[in-house]
Amino acid sequence: MNTNQAVPLGQLNRAFSPPNYELLSEEPELRPPGQDPASTIISVHSYEPPPKDFFVWSVFNTLYMNFCCLGFMALVFSIKARDRKLVGDLHAAQSYGSTAKCLNICALTFSLLLVLVTVVTVSILMSV
Repeated sequence: MNTNQAVPLGQLNRAFSPPNYELLSEEPELRPPGQDPASTIISVHSYEPPPKDFFVWSVFNTLYMNFCCLGFMALVFSIKARDRKLVGDLHAAQSYGSTAKCLNICALTFSLLLVLVTVVTVSILMSV
């Protein structure tokens, strides 16, 4: 048979008959999710940023403002927070990070107070 030969319309319709579709019955009541075996439940978690470890601030306080080793202790807690974050224990990472932040604030405050007291003392002694 030649491919360019025309096929009568009746033969074409018999060769490609439409499929038989089955009508679906409508259910009068809806089932809650999880009851239907064909349902899928997807739980979506909200994005939470990873906890901060304040590592750079701790290094700065350790090198420049290490009042009573508070900067060094902040560095230790910052490293612990970073390790916990890498392991996936976000609660412990947040706790260690919070402690590092508190130690950094204390080290910075006490070091600045020490500098301020020293400047005031020296200026008073120079004026006498």
